[in-house]
Amino acid sequence: MQIGIVSTGIYIPETYITGAEIAKAAGIPEMVVEEKMGIKKKPVPGPEDHTCEMGIKAAREAIRKACIDPLEIDLVIYIGEEYKEYPLWTAGIKLQEEIGAFNAWAFDTALRCGTTVMALKLARGMMLSDPDIKTVLLAGGYRNGDFIDYQNPRTRFMYNLGAGGGAILLKRDHQENLLLQTEIITDGSFSEDVVVVAGGTKNPISAENLERGLNQLDVLDPQGMKDRLENKSMANFLKVIRQSVEKSGFSEKDISYVGMLHMKRSAHDYVLKQLGLEESKSIYLEDYGHIGQIDQILSLELAEKAGKLRDGSIVVLVSAGIGYAWGATTIRWGKG
Repeated sequence: MQIGIVSTGIYIPETYITGAEIAKAAGIPEMVVEEKMGIKKKPVPGPEDHTCEMGIKAAREAIRKACIDPLEIDLVIYIGEEYKEYPLWTAGIKLQEEIGAFNAWAFDTALRCGTTVMALKLARGMMLSDPDIKTVLLAGGYRNGDFIDYQNPRTRFMYNLGAGGGAILLKRDHQENLLLQTEIITDGSFSEDVVVVAGGTKNPISAENLERGLNQLDVLDPQGMKDRLENKSMANFLKVIRQSVEKSGFSEKDISYVGMLHMKRSAHDYVLKQLGLEESKSIYLEDYGHIGQIDQILSLELAEKAGKLRDGSIVVLVSAGIGYAWGATTIRWGKG
């Protein structure tokens, strides 16, 4: 039994902030933002660009491209951020209603910026084990850039956080764009390094906490996190790629394209070099920044439009998420 990607959908807000504007807000050189951080510009949400709503728009686009009736969808998995229209809310059920998937059931899932890759593994497993699940929609939105204070140097590595929505439609026995194996690593030693301090049960929302700026993303142990990540991050990043490809029956030499999350340019180049891949085998998202778990869907769409994907291409979607989680999914593109 095979699971294939029928279509994808992307929604990007029309409004942007440029690297120069970020540099001015942060009080750092423009060259650092544009060249080292790799941010020429990034989308920021407009007044109607709510998290689930952006996922709804992306889902509608995926359905339009697939030319299917929403009533064919058996399951909706919300892959957007937990930060959404309401703090306690199942966004997947709202998304299901808005797209007209009245025969489906829905739920939310989350692994920070690793959510899409994890959800692909989850969806594939559910489809293979349950004969009633034939068509699955993964969709959601992201706007965690709302939590960034450009005056906080501890969160400088997250100045790239943007906004947007993404969707993927999967179908059983679809003979194109075959979804193969996914590899995931999580490491709980980083679980409380990056948090929004106020808003949970430990530090409820209060006037004092808001005044102190505790409703923004922060890094509680900057040096400790940096030291630990240097020993693990790139190694785990490459490990999930190689293991996903190997479990799918291929080797890293077979990789045709890597759909990577946005990160600093030197890290992006390092991954390609370690895999023996040319720069043309990926797309650096310098005009989008980091739209969390939407990056992989965006990269896949950009690669298809650029003609980088051909029948039989081995594509790897790779993510890394605060927490910390690393994940990679291998796809055999086209008809095989």
